Amino acid sequence: MKFLPIFLDLQTGPVLLVGAGELVRAKLRLLLAAHARVRWYATDGDHDVSGIDTAARERIEFAQGDPAVADLGGVIAVLCAGAGEIGVAVTARARAVGLPVNVMDDLAHSTFIFPAIVDRGDVVVAVGTGGASPVVARRVRERIEAMLPSRIGDLATLIGRWRKVMHARIPEFSLRRRFWERVVDGPIGAAVLAGRADDAEAALRDIADPSAYAGATASGNVEGRVTLVGAGPGDPDLLTVKALRALQDADVVFYDELVSPEILDRARRDAARVPVGRRVGKPGIGQEAVNRLLIAAARAGQRAVRLKGGDPFIFGRGGEEVEALREAGVSYSVIPGITAALGAAAESEVPLTFRHEALRVTFLTAHKARDAADVDWSTLTDLEMTVVVYMGMTAAPAIRAGLLAAGRSPQTPVGVFSRVTRADAKAAVGILDELPALVQQVDGGPAILIIGDVVAHSAPWRAARLAQSFPNLLVAAE
Repeated sequence: MKFLPIFLDLQTGPVLLVGAGELVRAKLRLLLAAHARVRWYATDGDHDVSGIDTAARERIEFAQGDPAVADLGGVIAVLCAGAGEIGVAVTARARAVGLPVNVMDDLAHSTFIFPAIVDRGDVVVAVGTGGASPVVARRVRERIEAMLPSRIGDLATLIGRWRKVMHARIPEFSLRRRFWERVVDGPIGAAVLAGRADDAEAALRDIADPSAYAGATASGNVEGRVTLVGAGPGDPDLLTVKALRALQDADVVFYDELVSPEILDRARRDAARVPVGRRVGKPGIGQEAVNRLLIAAARAGQRAVRLKGGDPFIFGRGGEEVEALREAGVSYSVIPGITAALGAAAESEVPLTFRHEALRVTFLTAHKARDAADVDWSTLTDLEMTVVVYMGMTAAPAIRAGLLAAGRSPQTPVGVFSRVTRADAKAAVGILDELPALVQQVDGGPAILIIGDVVAHSAPWRAARLAQSFPNLLVAAE
């Protein structure tokens, strides 16, 4: 993040606007929409305010003279649009006294930039690209415009009118936040968005016990809960909408080591973040300790998210945690995630099933060679079965030995898919006999192994065969 987005109260003092032409008039309209008082130096002498309503014109001071020597007393920001060298001189003075400065299309002389704006009254969304691409910011804004309800600003206005009243009736901050979440997400919020603001106002007025509405028990305690959330294989865009909502509602997030920072950034900013996972070969706090943390958080009235890579119920120990929560009498729910096998399948075009060819899929895990030794490989030699091995990099030699000893062909296509769906994802494909060597090619995990004829349909397999058939093709192309 190159620029910190902030919202400036433009009614606290005049904004100095310097420039000419349609560029400066566009800025003028934007400032007036934010109820700013504007001191305008038109560098071409043309103070044209056509198209601006009479009430807004009263907030414009038409300044004369040289803006480079203008009085900056009381000014809260300086904007230059189409002002040329005069603008540079004005902004140099402004920066010298610590005023925020924007020079249109000139990052070198600016200390702030204008975002693309979605305006819904009291709800304003600002989209920026650090000045790199206003067109990208505008496209993002267009998508947000399409998603946001037209009356979302009315909902914010309604809540604003009731905030002080509810602050007095619900002194506890966390309980008050939950109250407003129920208002926004429930029938009251729906009434406002449907254009029935009077009904929503009446419903708020009729709430006799706001604390109970927020979820407090008769003893005054807030009921906590735990949500097990699948974070998917790594790409934050693969989080479900439900997972995003849980992260935004969480008071505390207990996360595995494999959860990426980009996914953690989707959690509410003030949520506590507690690492509880472990990497292969490194000690962790242990599953029992994790269970105790989850239970303690819920009993303290917190909404806890247990954030796991992939899916909680596929080698994520989600079942153990659910059993512990159930025995402790703690409320819980589970939000599934995209497991690594599906992420790899989509990214590398590996059809885990294929008509008349692969009719079954088996998921198994093998951390170490002794894990592989415990597997009954004779049940995995069916040619119509795709075998997916999680956490099998270390045990790759034992996996190969077990399958070969059980009768699986050494020519069986296999793939090693590392860091799937992430920017540094890597795949290595070949045959079962080459499995340990393929593991070495992906430069570290986490990775899954896919074993079966379906790997021959994958994009990496096609690319590898093309390279073998035409070894000079790349050189010729260059």
